[in-house]
Amino acid sequence: MIGAVDFAQLLLYRDIVQSRSISRGAAMNGVTQSAASQALQELERQLDVRLLDRSRRPLEVLAAGRLFYDFARDVLRRQQDFTTALEEMKGTTGGMVRIAAIYSVGISEMSKLEQEFYRRLPSAQLEVNYLRPEKVYQAVAEERVDIGLVSYPEPTREITALPWREEKMVVACSPSHAFANRESMNPAELEGAEFVGFDEDLPISRDIERFLREHCVHVHIYSRFDNIQSMKEALRLGSGVSILPEPMLHSDVEEHRLCAIRLGDPLIRPLGIIHRRRRSFPRATQVFLDLLRTPAA
Repeated sequence: MIGAVDFAQLLLYRDIVQSRSISRGAAMNGVTQSAASQALQELERQLDVRLLDRSRRPLEVLAAGRLFYDFARDVLRRQQDFTTALEEMKGTTGGMVRIAAIYSVGISEMSKLEQEFYRRLPSAQLEVNYLRPEKVYQAVAEERVDIGLVSYPEPTREITALPWREEKMVVACSPSHAFANRESMNPAELEGAEFVGFDEDLPISRDIERFLREHCVHVHIYSRFDNIQSMKEALRLGSGVSILPEPMLHSDVEEHRLCAIRLGDPLIRPLGIIHRRRRSFPRATQVFLDLLRTPAA
């Protein structure tokens, strides 16, 4: 029998399971590790079953523990939905929208979206965290955020992926580079070029390397980064080239810090919106989702 389990216990247990750590789960809930351990022991006493194997690192979630985790997550989701619905019934137009985005969505891009969002819902709140792609998926799956913004979106068993927009990729270089005055170029002209690449485990890196292979082009990758801002700095300071999303270069081109050259054979980067499957959104989150999917966005 479950007995008198409260929301705080469910939240603590959910966070411990998701982080696979009692200490991290305790920190996320503002309690000591000792208090978190005692709460776990009390839960197991009430349920008369072991939930976690604490002798392993990271923690192993046992069969009963997984069952209780699903229960806790469902109850907490329904509590959130109830609270949101009640606030809307009372006429409150606020609410918190939590977003996780890859770095290359761009702060300026998000700034425009935020301005329009606050114009529509002045009393709402928008929280944006910039993460690596795999961390965005993890945050969405664990319901630490409502919506994720990623490139090359892929659905999973837990996550729905929606198309957002497509971005043209261009060759980027410094104004002093030999390619700087070109308006367009064929991929073959990149043969042997000094190249600034993305980290190998990123989807955009795999797509660029596939594109170069298909055109039988070999480049010399002398540095790799996991974010576009660092890549642009490397291009400004060095003699290399890269292939980057065109929207991320607008201000750099306008201020003559970098040059953007069209590819004769286009390469497109798809961006997408991800969220938990079968997720019902409160009004504020739905407003932001609708904003993302309008042509102006």
